[in-house]
Amino acid sequence: MSDREPYTPQDWERLYEASRAEGEEEEDLRGYRPIHPEPAWRALLRKLWAPIAVLFGIGIKFGAFVVKFFGIFISVAGYTLLWGWKFAVGFVLLIFVHEMGHFLEARRQGLHPSAPVFIPFLGAYVAIKDAPDDPWRNGLISLAGPFLGGVAAAATWGLGEAIGSDLLVALAYTGFLLNLINLLPVWVLDGGFTWRAIKALKGRPERAWLAALYIGIAIALAAGMYLSHLPQDRL
Repeated sequence: MSDREPYTPQDWERLYEASRAEGEEEEDLRGYRPIHPEPAWRALLRKLWAPIAVLFGIGIKFGAFVVKFFGIFISVAGYTLLWGWKFAVGFVLLIFVHEMGHFLEARRQGLHPSAPVFIPFLGAYVAIKDAPDDPWRNGLISLAGPFLGGVAAAATWGLGEAIGSDLLVALAYTGFLLNLINLLPVWVLDGGFTWRAIKALKGRPERAWLAALYIGIAIALAAGMYLSHLPQDRL
């Protein structure tokens, strides 16, 4: 038996109050605050705003020189922030092949196109200073980009299936999608240029050929998207 006096109710109350005061003091020292998950769009914006601001500042300082000669590298860096460097490199290469379609068809016609110029987060373009007035020739140049881009996406898909790479299959799907979107009959897209060429060819036999090429490429790209689609659990 202990010879210590048993605790009275008043003793227990004093001990309880002392423990509460000590706990509150420790909590204040820790500065604890409940953790709330950050919205995805805020996290993305936080990652992107600084690089975009830097690119904007460089572009203002050095102008077209930076866009023309370093645009492709800046594009890879920008897309890396979104999807990682492997996907970013493949994505930019698919865009490059698309633009080379325009370039090669223009050269085949004896024209003098510029090398592809990349604009980060917007895409790329090929300038043709001596573009012809013939809508048939212009239509072929416009469709050459989605055509060669679709061929590149198909090759990427085939390689991805052969070696079991979900990354390459996902890249192929993205390539099919981007080239199909580019065929929309919107003014700034290849589809817009093609539709204007088709309208201008009214009364000429080339009109049917150009329309058939347009529809055929669009169907092939849509089929490529369907076949290369990855189930969500494989991503």
